[in-house]
Amino acid sequence: LPTGVMSPFDQIRYAREVILLESQALELITTRLDTEFCRAADAVFACNGNIIVSGIGKAGLIGQKLTATLASTGTKAHFLHPAEAIHGDLGRVDSRDIVLMLSQSGETEEVTRILPSLRAAEVPIIALTSRRTSTLGKASAIVLEIGPLREACALGVAPSTSTTAMLAMGDALALVVSRMRAFSHEDFHRYHPGGALGRKLAKVEDAMRPLDDCRVTRCGQTVREIFATTRMPRRRTGAIMIVDPQGILRGIFTDSDLARLFESRRDDLLDQSVREVMTKSPRTVPLGAMLSDALEILAERKISELPVVDDDGRPVGMIDITDVLGLFPEQVRQTIGERTLSVSSGDSLQSSVITSPLPITLAAPHFTLNHDSAAETFGGGSSWISAAHPAPVNIAIAMAEQSAASETPKQSPIPRPNARFFGSPNSNRVPG
Repeated sequence: LPTGVMSPFDQIRYAREVILLESQALELITTRLDTEFCRAADAVFACNGNIIVSGIGKAGLIGQKLTATLASTGTKAHFLHPAEAIHGDLGRVDSRDIVLMLSQSGETEEVTRILPSLRAAEVPIIALTSRRTSTLGKASAIVLEIGPLREACALGVAPSTSTTAMLAMGDALALVVSRMRAFSHEDFHRYHPGGALGRKLAKVEDAMRPLDDCRVTRCGQTVREIFATTRMPRRRTGAIMIVDPQGILRGIFTDSDLARLFESRRDDLLDQSVREVMTKSPRTVPLGAMLSDALEILAERKISELPVVDDDGRPVGMIDITDVLGLFPEQVRQTIGERTLSVSSGDSLQSSVITSPLPITLAAPHFTLNHDSAAETFGGGSSWISAAHPAPVNIAIAMAEQSAASETPKQSPIPRPNARFFGSPNSNRVPG
């Protein structure tokens, strides 16, 4: 083959050699760990100042990564570039700090030039290097010696095996100290509030809808009365929480529960107490619980709404799956997507809720819904509908709400509409 060209077989073979060589180096440095590592961990743990990480070239890049790892796991750390240090940045360092210096050879000029200044300032140094007999090793109070290592580069010179070993040793130091600090999920979230990872480490109160944005009612009301008194002008949750006179949660009634009443021709229950149709003692999550625990409950129980309660069992909010769907693993999101689809007030209801291009008339008191009035009738709602059967839960909700709010409400059962309703399997009710 021409120079510079490798067959796919040779590319994979050489790549495996590189990875194998680096993995062997990691195994080798585990045998070199001794009490010096313990001294380093104790020193970092007891440091009253900052850990100043320094290095140049590839070792410096590893040092920057270790700085971030230390900082995010409970140890105050900053990176100091050796070239900038000798031009004034040494003023960042004082005797309360510890310098963690990275250099494979221990003889790098930019590194060795700042050693006298650090010694004069009485700043202790922890060296991460290959030889304790190097200039850096001799100037350091503690030496984490990774030993001689053969670089994976074909020429044997490009930092590869050595930087992998430095990274592993530095990670080990940072994480051992983190465990010594009893660093918790709450601590990690405090330093890492952003992104999906930060939200997973958040508390349920950080993601729940507050009680003012939830629908709550008393046990004694009928379903029809509930929909008349709990209408909300803004986007709502897909469930109503039912409480007793003391405000303690006793049950939950979901949009899908309402749809099932129509499907089973039990719309006469609209004028019965909600106790007859609600899910009693629903699954809840306590205030202060980890959001990750709530996500696990939603996924395992296949439910869409999860009430958040205080120590006395009073609701303080609700986790709605539409607000946290992005935090689930991709596989779980796909499963949810295949099982149900969500329709929110921002969606095009004419295209996603009413799928027929023809006018739709529902045989019910005060109800004549057509394609043009659908968006106005269903606006502001959020519910689950069957992906296989597009007849919407929203229709059942709109029927109940408008019938309950009518100036001349009829107490007779609402006739079954000419469309079939399908409740989502994602209601809080657990299948019997």
